[in-house]
Amino acid sequence: MNWLLISEIIYLLVLIFVCLRIIYDTQSTTKTLAYLLFAIFVPFFGILFYFFFGINYRNRKMYSKKLFENADMARKLREELYQYSKQTFNESDAAVQSNKELAYLLLDDTMSPLTSGNAVKILLNGENKFPEVISALQEARHHIHIEYYIYEDDEIGTAIGDLLIKKAQEGVAVRFIYDDFGSRSIRKKFVSRLKDSGVKAFPFFKISFIPFANRINYRNHRKIIVIDGHTAFVGGINVSDRYINHTGDTKNIFWRDTHLRIDGAGIQYLQFLFLCDWNFCANEKIQVNESFFPRIKNFYAASDQPGDANKVVQIAASGPDSEMPTILFSLLQAINLATKEVLITTPYFIPGESLLDALIIASLSGISVKLLVPGKSDSMLIDTAASSYYDDLLKAGVEIYQYRKGFIHAKTFVADSKIAIVGTANMDFRSFDLNFEVNAIVYDTEIANELRDVFFDDLKDAEKIDPGEWYNRPVMKRLWQKTVRLVSPLL
Repeated sequence: MNWLLISEIIYLLVLIFVCLRIIYDTQSTTKTLAYLLFAIFVPFFGILFYFFFGINYRNRKMYSKKLFENADMARKLREELYQYSKQTFNESDAAVQSNKELAYLLLDDTMSPLTSGNAVKILLNGENKFPEVISALQEARHHIHIEYYIYEDDEIGTAIGDLLIKKAQEGVAVRFIYDDFGSRSIRKKFVSRLKDSGVKAFPFFKISFIPFANRINYRNHRKIIVIDGHTAFVGGINVSDRYINHTGDTKNIFWRDTHLRIDGAGIQYLQFLFLCDWNFCANEKIQVNESFFPRIKNFYAASDQPGDANKVVQIAASGPDSEMPTILFSLLQAINLATKEVLITTPYFIPGESLLDALIIASLSGISVKLLVPGKSDSMLIDTAASSYYDDLLKAGVEIYQYRKGFIHAKTFVADSKIAIVGTANMDFRSFDLNFEVNAIVYDTEIANELRDVFFDDLKDAEKIDPGEWYNRPVMKRLWQKTVRLVSPLL
C-alpha cells in the first residue's frame, strides 16, 4: 500500500473541505480570497491558520447583548430611546441636522441614542488624560466600571490600581475587565491584588493556550471608563507609561494619542456596552437600575448643569457580538454626508474596498480629503500593506501625510467642522470585523473645530507624500507592497 499516495489524497480532501468552509463562512470576498490563497499555497500551516484565526464568529454571535430579559421592558425602552433621540434631533442645530442619516443609522442598527446636554473634553496624550481620569475616579461614590485592551502594572497602572483598591475599600463597586491578550502581563500578581482587595476583575474571553487559540483573534480593543453613571472616558489611550510624554524626554518615542471625557447622557450606551461585556466575561446577570442608567430627561438638575453641557453625542460600537459592522458603516455614512472636508488620523490603514472607494469618491467629488498616518508604526508589515493603498488615493487627489515626530496612535475623524469622531477603532479589517471596538461621535461645531485644529497642528510634524515621487518608487518596492496587500485582511 502506497502510504504517501493515501496521505496526499487525505490532505487533498481536507483541503477541499477547508476551502468550501472558507467560501461558505467568510462574508468578505477579499478575506475569502486571502484565506484561500493561504490555505492552498502554504501547506498544512495555511489550514491550521484558518482554523485558529479565521472562523467567523460574527455568523455565530459570540454572545448576545441583551440586558433586559423582559420583552415588554425592552420594547418600552426601545420606544423611549427612539422618541428621545427624535426629540434631540428636532431640537438640534445644523451639525446634527446635516447628519441625520448617520444619527438614524446608529439608532436603527444598534439603538444607540442621540443624546443632548453633554459636556465633552478632548484630552491629548496620556499626560493630559491620566490626571483627568484620576481626579474623576477619586470622586466616585457608587460604581467604577473600567475596561481596557492594554493595562500594564507600571507607574501609571499601579497608581490607578491603588486608587481602584482604595475606592473598593470605601464601598464603591469596582468592576474591571481586561483583555486576556493585550493585558497578559497583569494576569497574575496585579489582578490577584485587585481581587484580594475587593475589586471584581475578569479577563475578557480568556485565552487558555496563547500561541494557538482561535479566540486570540477576537480582542476586546475597547478603552472604557464609566463612573457613577454620569462620567465616562473613551478613546485610543491604554493604561501604560508609554502613553505619557515627559518634558525633555529624548530617550522614549513621542506618543501622540487622543481621548475624550464625556459627562452626561451620552455615556449611557458606553455603560450598556460595559455591562453586556461584564455579564459575558463574569458570567453574571447584573440587574439594571437607575444607579447605572439615570433617567435621561432628569440627567442634570437645572442648578448643577455645566454651562458647556450642550453637546450632542452618540456612540458607535461593533464586534463579533453585533449583527453588522456598525463602525465601518458609520464611517462610510459620515464620509458620504461630507460636503467640504474629511480629516482622518489613524495608526493602521488597511481600509478594504468599501472605505477605499468612499474616500476616492469623496475626493473626486471636490471634497478635501486628508489622511494622517504614522511615518513608521510598530508594525513594518502593516506599514507595507497600508502603503499599497496610497496609489489609488493619491491619483484621486487625497492628501496623505506621514507623522514624523513619533508614533501617532490617535483614531480621529472630522467632517465639515460639524462632527468629530474619537474612539478605539483603526481604519483596518481587524477593527471593522474582528475586534470589539467603540467610537464616540460628537455632533458639534466647537468640538469639531477643536479637533480640526489638533489635526492641523499634527500636520506641522508630518511630511506630505509627493505623488510624483511616490509613483516613481522602485518596481521591487511596489511588488512587495502589492504582495503584502494580498494578505492584508489577515493582519
